[in-house]
Amino acid sequence: MVAMSETIPHTINMNTSRILHLFMAVSLLLSAGACKNLGKKSGSSAGVDGDYVAGTPLPDRQEGVSFMGSNVDRNKFAPVHFGYDSTAIESADRATLEEVAEFLKSAPGTVILAGFTDERGTPEYNRSLGERRAQTVRQYLLSHGANAAKLQTVSFGAEMPASDGHSEAAWAKNRRVEFGVVR
Repeated sequence: MVAMSETIPHTINMNTSRILHLFMAVSLLLSAGACKNLGKKSGSSAGVDGDYVAGTPLPDRQEGVSFMGSNVDRNKFAPVHFGYDSTAIESADRATLEEVAEFLKSAPGTVILAGFTDERGTPEYNRSLGERRAQTVRQYLLSHGANAAKLQTVSFGAEMPASDGHSEAAWAKNRRVEFGVVR
C-alpha cells in the first residue's frame, strides 16, 4: 500500500502543471488578440476599432490642425454652456447649435468642438467631462444634419478657463463647449 504522504506531492505537481498550462494558453490567446491592431493605420482619432461614437464614425484627425492653431477661428460662434457636472444642452443654447449645424451643411471645412469644465474635480474627471460635453454637442449637430466627417472633438477639462474667478458665476462661464472653425 502507498503511503498518503507519497501521493500528495505528486498531486500538487499535477495541479501546478495544469495551472501552468492554462496560464500559458490564456497568455497566448491574449497575445494573439493584441497583434490584430499592429497593421492599423497610426494617427486615427479615437484609438479603438471602428472609431465610432454613438454609432457615428469619427473622422481622422487633420494633420497640422490644433484648436489653438492660427488656422482655427475660435470666434465665429458663441460657446454653449452647461450646468454643474452636466452634459445636458440648455434650451438657451439651441439657437447657437442650430446656427452651427446650418453652417456645417454648406461649409467645406472642419469644426473642432472643444469641451471645458470648471476647476472642481480631478484633472482626469474634468477631461472626461469635457469630452462628454463635446460629444453631446456633436450628437446634437449630427441630429440636425451636420456631416460627421466635418466634426472633431477635444477636451481641455479645467485648462484655459474663460474666467479666472473662484465663484459660481466664474465656474458657469468655464463649463462650456467652444467651436473652432478650421480655415
